[in-house]
Amino acid sequence: MIGRFPILDVAPVVDHGTAKAAVGETFPVRATAFREGHDTLSVGVVLWDPAGRRLPLTPMRELVAGTDRYGAEVTVTSEGRWSFAIEAWHDPFRTWQHNAEIKVPLGQDVELMLEEGARLFERAARRVPRRPALAGVAELLRDATRPAAERLAEATSVEVMAEVNQNPLRELVTRTKRYPVMVHRRRALFGSWYEFFPRSEGATFDGEDGQQRSGTFITAAKRLPAIADMGFDIVYLPPIHPIGHSFRKGRNNTLGAQPGDPGSPWAIGSHEGGHDAVHPDLGTIDDFDTFVAEAREHGLEVALDLALQASPDHPWVSEHPEWFNIRADGSIAYAENPPKKYQDIYPLNFDKDPEGSYAEVRRIVRYWMDHGVRVFRVDNPHTKPVAFWERLLADIAVTDPDVLFLSEAFTRPPMLQTLAKIGFHQSYTYFTWRNTKEELQDYLTELSTETAHYLRPNLFANTPDILHAYLQHGGRPAFETRAILAALLSPTWGIYSGFELCENQAVRPGSEEYLDSEKYQYKPRDWHAAEASGMTIAPLIRKLNHMRRYHPALQELRNLRFHHADQQEMLCFSKRLAGGDGGEPDDVILVVINLDPHHAREATVWLDMPELGFSPGDSIMVTDQLSGESYKWGEANYVRLDPYIQTAHIFTVTPTASTR
Repeated sequence: MIGRFPILDVAPVVDHGTAKAAVGETFPVRATAFREGHDTLSVGVVLWDPAGRRLPLTPMRELVAGTDRYGAEVTVTSEGRWSFAIEAWHDPFRTWQHNAEIKVPLGQDVELMLEEGARLFERAARRVPRRPALAGVAELLRDATRPAAERLAEATSVEVMAEVNQNPLRELVTRTKRYPVMVHRRRALFGSWYEFFPRSEGATFDGEDGQQRSGTFITAAKRLPAIADMGFDIVYLPPIHPIGHSFRKGRNNTLGAQPGDPGSPWAIGSHEGGHDAVHPDLGTIDDFDTFVAEAREHGLEVALDLALQASPDHPWVSEHPEWFNIRADGSIAYAENPPKKYQDIYPLNFDKDPEGSYAEVRRIVRYWMDHGVRVFRVDNPHTKPVAFWERLLADIAVTDPDVLFLSEAFTRPPMLQTLAKIGFHQSYTYFTWRNTKEELQDYLTELSTETAHYLRPNLFANTPDILHAYLQHGGRPAFETRAILAALLSPTWGIYSGFELCENQAVRPGSEEYLDSEKYQYKPRDWHAAEASGMTIAPLIRKLNHMRRYHPALQELRNLRFHHADQQEMLCFSKRLAGGDGGEPDDVILVVINLDPHHAREATVWLDMPELGFSPGDSIMVTDQLSGESYKWGEANYVRLDPYIQTAHIFTVTPTASTR
């Protein structure tokens, strides 16, 4: 049934899922509510915390006059399953005030209107005996020795109505059902990811046979201090398991591996073990535990790749052939994306033995959880049943709600979005392929508004699979631009090792694959030489991550706003977080960036001052966090950016003396 007052189109509500938030996050609640006639309807939102305690009602305001669309912002403060409901009610005080302020000046029913008001104030005083001031208002309204307009003005003053609103009269209260909001730990919303292959760190050449030898967890751990120094929070490792020998891929994805070629880490499984084993070249499970402990000492969490496929040599192939697709000739079907063939990988069929395969995957996930892994990056989840993931993520959340899953679903929007709805905490996005001003504005507006209540974007600037043409041909300025965009547009971002060195060689024209891809060979890098020669953008990355930690505005998703720049290659955006109740100033970051990595560009930037927390016509002080220079800005401002000198302004914003 619709209820006494209709309440429709409630948000955030997720079909086949639950709205998401993170601890300390403020998110918008919206609803359409209306009533018959001309009496006043009031609307509010109520929160219940995970313990079932009802929090005080938050009033909702009509967002645009005459639309009946109401909104409010609410904040969740702890992990767990919260819920909210919308309430609508007949508001006798606002109805009386509205009518009285029209009739009394016109001389219509003057004493009758004031008497009705007096009775409302008496009702309010009886409900809360410790507020006798309200009873005094009733006497005021009945004092016929004073002008009616004067009595009405005093009775409806800001101070009196604030007293009324502390415990308002509500009649015919209508409430929606309770809608769930799952609140995760803060890292689900905010964090910086760094991906690297541990086998490349410390890889060496053997002088006797000329073959390269794998790095280990012990040598890889030596890279952790530098990763932490750049300000990253999560170090993500591709699969660390034994790699199959059958149909092993060679360098640059060639079909025939040469002696010493390590193969793709995603071709998981050999006689040395499967998904619950460590590649012996990397060390032992004890060495992995030590790596995780050392990462933790540097303030880093370890994320592990969860890639649910098998090489032809995986123990599953002999122990559970029923988990795979059998072709007409009796062979097991390898992975294909015609015309591409992946002969070194067998995909699982989760429909052939759903309970058995599910139990095995759950066992594997919990095995690595027991070894300190609390974050998983899931490889190609869109090639497995959505119901499988829904079940697994819910299962893990029951006992370990702090464990996070990142979905690597580079696929069509409905699948990408549905995986987010059913429980994935973060999602890769199409950011890598959004490079023009229009593409960035449209897509990031969608991510920060339309889908923000269930899909948290992780803006990876590159991956071992994706070297976009923009990076291939844009030189160092392109890498700086994409780092700034990824780090400041979204609260979660990441890079794959080598990005800081501006590695940009594709295997062939028109391809997004790296030349000498680390997926198929060891790739040790001389980090010290790069730092010494200045052939790295690590200082910029360090600065970006420092800003992200210091400025809470950059730790939010829903506060992204774009401003107008009259040049197609210039993008301007801001993030603002209001100050606290203690009078702290707003935290405001304003970015102007040149998207053209080859040429200097000029533009006039027009600021939406209210979005920055100021009034039209105000002047502000902007301080560039890259150059240290400060400027006095207003609504219209000239900008020139040369990518070979400085590709962007990253401003902190404060009032000028005249604005304070």
